[in-house]
Amino acid sequence: MKRKNFKIYIPIGIAVMGLVFACNKSFLEKAPVGSYTPDVIATKAGVSGLLIGAYSLLDGEGGAGPNTPGPWATAGSNWVFGSVCADDSHKGSDPGDQPDIVSLMTWSETSTNSYNEGVWQARYDGVQRSNEVLREMRLAKDIAPPDTIQLSAEARFLRAFYMMELKKIFGNVPWVDESVTYTAGNWRVPNDVDVATNDANVWPKIEADLSYAVANLPATQSQVGRINKWGAQAYLAKAYMFEHKYASALPLLTDLMANGVTSGGLKYKLVDNFNDNFNAATKNNSESVFAAQNSVNDGSTAANANAGDVLNFSYDPAMPVSCCGFNQPSYSLANAYKTDPVTGYPLPDTYNNSNLKNDEGLKSSDPFTPDVTTPLDPRIDWTIGRRGIPFLDWGINPGFIFVRNQASGGPYAPVKNAPYASQVGALTDKSSWTAGYTALNINLCRFADVILWAAECEVEVGSLDNAQADVNIVRLRAKNTPTPAGSPALYAGTQGSNVANLPFVYAAGFFSGLGQAGARKYVQFERRLELAMEGQRFFDLVRYGTAATELNAYVAKEVGYGYSLLSGATFKDGQSNYFAIPQQEIDASTVGGKPTLTQNPGY
Repeated sequence: MKRKNFKIYIPIGIAVMGLVFACNKSFLEKAPVGSYTPDVIATKAGVSGLLIGAYSLLDGEGGAGPNTPGPWATAGSNWVFGSVCADDSHKGSDPGDQPDIVSLMTWSETSTNSYNEGVWQARYDGVQRSNEVLREMRLAKDIAPPDTIQLSAEARFLRAFYMMELKKIFGNVPWVDESVTYTAGNWRVPNDVDVATNDANVWPKIEADLSYAVANLPATQSQVGRINKWGAQAYLAKAYMFEHKYASALPLLTDLMANGVTSGGLKYKLVDNFNDNFNAATKNNSESVFAAQNSVNDGSTAANANAGDVLNFSYDPAMPVSCCGFNQPSYSLANAYKTDPVTGYPLPDTYNNSNLKNDEGLKSSDPFTPDVTTPLDPRIDWTIGRRGIPFLDWGINPGFIFVRNQASGGPYAPVKNAPYASQVGALTDKSSWTAGYTALNINLCRFADVILWAAECEVEVGSLDNAQADVNIVRLRAKNTPTPAGSPALYAGTQGSNVANLPFVYAAGFFSGLGQAGARKYVQFERRLELAMEGQRFFDLVRYGTAATELNAYVAKEVGYGYSLLSGATFKDGQSNYFAIPQQEIDASTVGGKPTLTQNPGY
């Protein structure tokens, strides 16, 4: 499903029409350009257009609010809030470029941070558009009951999706449903300053919307970008995961693994090649549970492309795509891909004791040979661009000139958002200032996510053998994924004892021998390896309850390895778990001199 390149300003448009008719002047009796009159909206076609508008914000681009910093602040990939603010990646670029990211990643931002304001407005705009579908649908006279049910189910799913995003980022958020409108004067909805109280009020409403979607959506859709019942079921399970309702999530996940299909009718399964999840030519595959759809060269002047990740490419102008050196993988993430030389298992306790060999401090003209002795997980080079290793089909990564400012951001580059060189001009937009506007979908949920949630649940209910079996599904795909041609790492399959010849998947009884706490550690570490740089890590750490421990240890290591922008950063448990509610929104909520929105603790 392609998005239509338009913006919808429903409350303003309807209010303006009222003024038009009241003036009784012929030159005023024309609808404002870009607005829609009630008679157009309250039809099946109009409501369907509203629904497409709600879908269109999944990538974070567009909407009525001013995206002050740019679409990267509101990116559907959550690369700033989910990866840079965790231990996945550094901000990258120069220290003074996009400075509001620095205070976010050091957990020291104020309530005037432009990124907070941008993402608050963008996600609530998604909520508003979903609500508008529900409101206008009830006024339409040409929508049959079955269509009404499906429209309701899709709109309620999208509302739940956007509310879940807000809940993850800001914690204490107001629930806004279709009864809330500007014209009704009830739009200053209060939140709850206490996290537990807000959880009790908001999560059940998210659950209700998702449960309705599961019960009323079809198993398949005529357009692959639309949510189906199985995708909604995955998000209901996700809500349960954030609420730690593992016994409720597990049967949903087990059902998904056994019976689930994509909106296009493909049986859920991991694709054979890990990188096919990050290739515009192989998107909407059997692993895609739900994705923001992107397209290029469609007459929209890149409005339908992935704009949120446009800054996250090489800085070398000789490369197929160049701009602007952000979201550079961390030392810690690269180190996480080390494996045991005998078993091929990960090293969750010792991986960060030393730094994987890299070209830090070396010019591209200086000699450098990548590490050929440390066995590594095959996923590393589909996730992290390293000097001396082929970067997709771009050629060998030259190191220093590939990144913008090695002294500021480190030596590594992101891979998962990058197009192949052979796709430039075909699967990247030709009308923009950079080829970084791509047709690559944003993976909002993929089947590996589902499998690893199931493994988490199995650990929490005490079924450690089942948890291990789930993790091994993911690890077996990783082991068998082809590696970049010419990679010198041991897993390449040519040197002696390499990962390709090691077990890599866990031997029978390994998790049981670890016990519940040990098995939990390995499942959580597998999520880090599999889902790295996909905007999930920060929210996972908060969900686990380990964010303070993990991130403060991360700061100490990264600063020691040379990443000075984190110097002095401290993650404060109970405060840093959620970001500051924008002051602009608090001020706008004021009634009688008192705001109805309350700031999160510590800000």
